[in-house]
Amino acid sequence: CRHLVSDLGYTILVLDKLTYAGNTASLAPVMSSPNFSFERVDICEKEQVRQALSAFAPDGIIHLAAETHVDRSIDGPDHFIQTNLIGTFTLLEAARGYLNGEGRAKTDCFRFIHVSTDEVFGSLGETGLFTETTAYDPSSPYSASKAGSDHLARAWQRTYGLPVIVSNCSNNYGPYQFPEKLIPLMILNALQGKPLPIYGDGGNIRDWLFVDDHARALALLLERGMPGTTYNIGGRTERRNIEVVEQICHCLNRLRPTGSPYERLMSFVADRPGHDRRYALDCSKLERELGWRAQETFETGIEKTVRWYLDRSDWWKPLRAVYRGERIGASR
Repeated sequence: CRHLVSDLGYTILVLDKLTYAGNTASLAPVMSSPNFSFERVDICEKEQVRQALSAFAPDGIIHLAAETHVDRSIDGPDHFIQTNLIGTFTLLEAARGYLNGEGRAKTDCFRFIHVSTDEVFGSLGETGLFTETTAYDPSSPYSASKAGSDHLARAWQRTYGLPVIVSNCSNNYGPYQFPEKLIPLMILNALQGKPLPIYGDGGNIRDWLFVDDHARALALLLERGMPGTTYNIGGRTERRNIEVVEQICHCLNRLRPTGSPYERLMSFVADRPGHDRRYALDCSKLERELGWRAQETFETGIEKTVRWYLDRSDWWKPLRAVYRGERIGASR
């Protein structure tokens, strides 16, 4: 939203239910813009979504609304099925109704960007990359719910001609991320002298994508992506989880030496069930067809992220008062 409004001058409407991870403080930089509007809407509520589309008359939709945290999906999968499957179905149907009605004149330029994850592909071996044609093999309730929503989006394109584009991205990180996710959790735990819990042996590998790079990619898909196709969005920055935590500690040792060395806080905890060993995306299609490149390396992205959390305690302290950094989803 900040990229679309501040950098590109788009006029946007945000629909958000504002569940536990929703935070309007993240929209403060654009909240006062005349190009920005907000409605508190649950995407599972058909009539609310229909009315919002009718009133705003969009030229496109970027569908990011989802339950996303794997640990929470293990403990409470029902919310993931409801939001990620029923919510996606409701939004697809609302978009179809809009384009068949008052939005008919916008059909040729309209795009529905369905934002998904690399986790739908399951676990990679030591070599190779996920491509846009890799078979789905989800391991967690979260990834299964996203796999199902991807299939719905593609079916609505093939059956009804809805101009859908599916994107599968790697692990996002950066400013404004709710502190249940690995990187902000490690930063804030370290700042408060709390343990830095690492699942299993810390050898699980993820490809990391700085959030601003992802935002730029989504804007490109909205403007020039080909409906009916899929694009992988990755940072080409594979790292083991233990390496991620070590990099955060290195940054904090230099930027906030009080409390260093932060590596002393690292600890290993029981692995979570169904923990995929490795993800890595081949994003050459997006690079080749639309000219996108990730601008941040892992090192520069982590540096920016750590600095942001150091500077923005006003944003994260209210969240830590509610969510104190416990890791959930381990075997019981």
